[in-house]
Order: sequence, then structure tokens, then C-alpha cells
Amino acid sequence: MTMTFEQQNRESNKAFAAFKTYLELGAQRSLATVAEQHGKSKTMIERWSRRFDWPARVQAHAAHLAAVERQAIEGLALEKAVEWDKVHEAVKIAEWQRHKKLIALADEMLARWEKNKSKCGTLEGIARVLELATKLARLAAGMPTEVKEVNTTMKATIDVDWEIAIRKAYGQVAPATVTVEPKTETIVDAEEIKP
Repeated sequence: MTMTFEQQNRESNKAFAAFKTYLELGAQRSLATVAEQHGKSKTMIERWSRRFDWPARVQAHAAHLAAVERQAIEGLALEKAVEWDKVHEAVKIAEWQRHKKLIALADEMLARWEKNKSKCGTLEGIARVLELATKLARLAAGMPTEVKEVNTTMKATIDVDWEIAIRKAYGQVAPATVTVEPKTETIVDAEEIKP
């Protein structure tokens, strides 16, 4: 299937060559210039332009070039993303391996420390090793390495007419009628009750 800016059925080689010239002129595009360059009358060039809709073909060509450029840019971006993903994956794997080694080292340090507390470092040193191992694990997993507390003060007012909101939600509600029946009580005198 030919594209609109390619040679069309029933379009002669001379007419198509004139169109190509018209297309390649860019911002200085004019039918008179095409007529002059091809040694044809301006009337003939105007006829070809109308018959083969040169303005629409120029627009189609520009749209095609824009689409090709966009695809090239997207392809390049995708290619770079794949490359970076491979780099990131390698770094993640290396960080995860270091994390596992540091956890094993921390376990070994704890075991030595439990056997002889005076000669095997401090709990603070072991805690630092564990902190580093955890940070590497979080980096390898793509998780944040720090949790930051954010204290902000928000001031807002909510002005809601609850009656209007309820009517909108449930429609017009008839006032509720409550019927109260009198309760009869039997009073028993304590002297009447005999054990």
C-alpha cells in the first residue's frame, strides 16, 4: 500500500517529480517555483497540485516523519532503559551478596562475643555491621534506606451543612414519629413478701 506522499496511481513520473520538488522546497514552497524548475506552466502545476492534493500529501509526509522520529526516540529510550536495567540488576545482585556476607559476619561476631565479651569487639560494632547489611538489603530490593518523619501542621476548615448533605444523599425525609406507650409497673410492698 503506497503512502499518500509516494507516487500515486495514475500520477505520471513528471507529475510526481514536480511534487517531490514541491515537497523538498520546505518553507519556500510555491507552485510558481516548481513550474519554473520543471519548465512547466504554472497552470499545469496547479492542476497537478489540485488533482493529487499536494497540500494533504505534504502534511502526510510531515506526520510520517514525526512518527518515525518519535519511534526512533522511543526505541533509543527503550534501549537505554534496558541497558540501565541490566546495570541496576547487577548492582542489586552484588549488594544482596554483600548483605548476606555481612549478616553471616554479624552472626559470627555475635557468637564470638557471647563466648568472650572482653576480646571480641562491642555490641555497637556488631550493630553497625547489621545496620550496613540492612541498608544494602534495602538498596538491593529497591526500598528506601531511611524512614523520615515529617511533621507538618495543616490548617483547614470544613464547612458542611449536614442537613443539606443528608437530604441530597437520602432525599427529602419525613419527620420521624415516635410513639411511646406507657409502662405499667407493679409495686409490691416489702411487708407483703414473706420469707
